[in-house]
Parts: sequence; C-alpha cells; structure tokens
Amino acid sequence: MPTATATASATTTFTPLHDRLLVRRIEDNETVRGGIIIPDSAKEKPQEGEVISVGKGKSNDEGKVFPLDVKKGDRILFGKYSGTEIRIDGEEFLIMREEEVLGILKK
Repeated sequence: MPTATATASATTTFTPLHDRLLVRRIEDNETVRGGIIIPDSAKEKPQEGEVISVGKGKSNDEGKVFPLDVKKGDRILFGKYSGTEIRIDGEEFLIMREEEVLGILKK
C-alpha cells in the first residue's frame, strides 16, 4: 500500500486520517471578456482538484479497514460546498471525505 504522507512544502508534512483526502484545487486560466477584470472574490471556485494525499481507508465496526478508491495524483470532481478549506505553509488545500468525491477524471 502506498504511503499516505504528502509534502505540502519543504517544511510541513500532512497525512489525512481514515477516509479523508488532501486536495489542491485546479484553477482554470482566467478569461477576461470585454476588458472587464473579475475580482477573485466574485469568481466561482473550481470544483476540480488533484489528490495530494489520502488516508489509510474507512474502517467498519469490527476494525477492518477498507482502502479508498481514490489514489494520490487522481484528478477528481467534487461538489461546490465539499470539504473544509485549510492553509498549509501559505498554500490553500481542501480536506474532504471520499464520499464527497463525485468522480475521477481520466485522460
């Protein structure tokens, strides 16, 4: 089983617990129409991200651990209000449960 440790930067290491994922949003390129610049606060945040790190899996009442379907490096889609936003070493991430993932994008 791959390690569940992710290095967010050179100084901090973060490992999600159980069935949680550490996700970095994937930003689309900004498009400006008619010379109007839309401020960041008015933009809708992307609902696509890259999985940076995953927990060991969900456990049942008997303590058996079931590994996650989502793996480190997967590109995922998630709901608009999914996850909890956190900041690690100045970079923004989301922590969410695997059940909040809508699907995995394949190229």
